[in-house]
Amino acid sequence: MFRTLMLTACLTLPIAAEAQDKVTIALDWILNTNHVGLIVARDNGYFEQAGLEVDILPYSDTSSTALLAAGVADFAYMTSLGFMSARGAGADITALWATMQHETGRLVYNSNNTDITRPADLSGKTYAGFGSAWEDALIGTMIRNDGGDPTYDTVTLGTGAYEALAAGQVDFTLEVATWEGVNSELLGREQSSFSYADYGIPDQPNGYIGTRSEVLQDNPDMVASFMTATQKGYEWAADHPQQAAELLIATGEFPNPELVRGSMQSIVDGGYLRDGETPVGKIDTDRVAEMAAFLFESGVLRDANGAPLAWSGDVSDWIDQSWMTE
Repeated sequence: MFRTLMLTACLTLPIAAEAQDKVTIALDWILNTNHVGLIVARDNGYFEQAGLEVDILPYSDTSSTALLAAGVADFAYMTSLGFMSARGAGADITALWATMQHETGRLVYNSNNTDITRPADLSGKTYAGFGSAWEDALIGTMIRNDGGDPTYDTVTLGTGAYEALAAGQVDFTLEVATWEGVNSELLGREQSSFSYADYGIPDQPNGYIGTRSEVLQDNPDMVASFMTATQKGYEWAADHPQQAAELLIATGEFPNPELVRGSMQSIVDGGYLRDGETPVGKIDTDRVAEMAAFLFESGVLRDANGAPLAWSGDVSDWIDQSWMTE
């Protein structure tokens, strides 16, 4: 009888929680719908179920790629250009994931600007830019491939570009269709756009999550657990876009909840997270190679001294998706 009571007591005692691996991920920008799967994985308990305590680091003036390369974060959410620039220059980082299966960026102008009907018409116009060499390579290629002269004026305005365009102070800019594009629609702005891929720019996956080689080598189980939970978060967001939007809104970071809701719907409707049978997060290595070649050949990718990098001809070792089971 005594032994039975002891066994019963033991069975009813709370089981001590297993120690969790502490993991950090740096963001490429302030929190937005690109990061939705991370928030879902955290708030739906997927990270916890994987034995992870994940700290999503707030955006800072230091790029997420630099924070990753310096060992400040275990993982980083990176722009395509940020990742390729760092990796091309020799940073020991590896892409594990791509959030968007297709390019979400586009060139945008006011619909009532009758002087613009095609990219060739942008010659001689004024562009509101963001200060990167990628922009010149992209816009120049689009104009040139449409038979125009890639000569235009640039004013660097950063996020002020969108207000300047709406006010007619500039002629065109670049935007993310699933965020700034949705915001313009909510504001009632009548704008038109050109898709990069229609004018010679490789259609690329973007929104990379990556880590350092040492993390991959030293803790492959942790990497697999983190990435599998992340994939589960993004899959859930793809299946439940409006519920995922509400989780983002609940963080208190968004003054306009309708922008978040509209953005999530745009991402799903556009086939960005899930494209046909392609698994969420899958990296198309051929399209990565095409974009890398474009950036090398355009002189966008440079070394620490500012000299253009030579195209290696192979970027297969830039990617590792061995954690992904299909």
